[in-house]
Amino acid sequence: MLVDENTCEAVKKASALIEAMKWIRELRGKITVVKLGGSVMEDEEAMGHIFADLVFMETVGIKPVVVHGGGAEISQAMTEAAIAPKFVQGRRYTDDATLAIVRDVLGKRIPQRLVERVVFFGGNAKALAAPFGTNVLYGQKATVKDECGAEVDLGWVGQVTRVDVDAIRACVNDGVIPIIPSYTILDDGSDQGLNVNADVAATEVAKELGANKLVFISEVNGVRTDPNDPKSMIGSLTVDQAHELLASGAIVGGMIPKIQSCLKTLERGVEKIHIINGRLPHAILLEIFTSQGVGTEIVQNPK
Repeated sequence: MLVDENTCEAVKKASALIEAMKWIRELRGKITVVKLGGSVMEDEEAMGHIFADLVFMETVGIKPVVVHGGGAEISQAMTEAAIAPKFVQGRRYTDDATLAIVRDVLGKRIPQRLVERVVFFGGNAKALAAPFGTNVLYGQKATVKDECGAEVDLGWVGQVTRVDVDAIRACVNDGVIPIIPSYTILDDGSDQGLNVNADVAATEVAKELGANKLVFISEVNGVRTDPNDPKSMIGSLTVDQAHELLASGAIVGGMIPKIQSCLKTLERGVEKIHIINGRLPHAILLEIFTSQGVGTEIVQNPK
């Protein structure tokens, strides 16, 4: 049967939907935690594709939960306020003035914009952050050790110790996409804020929710054996293979703590973790709804 070009294109779209059907049925009713970070958050076009994907997921019955950072915007706001950033062993030292900016940027500005993006694509979202009255992340102050083993104070920098799972589940069960910034309050009944690492916050949320998937979205297309060569990206890794790559030194730089966090998360029952490049249009859908995928997936060892 001869068909015209428009019909061929329509058939391709239908075939893509049929391919996605298997994954939609498998993931329907399950939670996928999506961590947003890096320079992708400054890319308006990329963020449009990402949030279209998230609303699509919610529309077909999957339950996305968004956890985000915002380091670049915090740094810009500090520059505008003439506050010089200070880093201790790679961690941003957070004094009172810096924390005020973190609270404004992470707790207010970014969540509000992300909620608006969800609404733009026809979905519903809610910012779950202390400044909006519904906080779900609680923590305690974190320290690092110097070369002599002595603890070094980081100011108002923290680690997540508790996640309000019930509040998050109440959102997703109502068809609302939760937007959670990497900002906590002390788990002591006070309202003292803490700046936390977004990767760590996302892994804690995924673990406590028992999420089916955790997706890291950044400007990197996945785990590479050569950090400077996108073609060296590995499509799929088991836990054992990831440990081997870490031990061999094949994984370097900022990917090391990310993979270490991924492995800890898999130990807590999350079935699969994905690392994808958010600048690729509709990267989330391509990664989780196609057989080939577009990033790196890290999975449990085969039984």
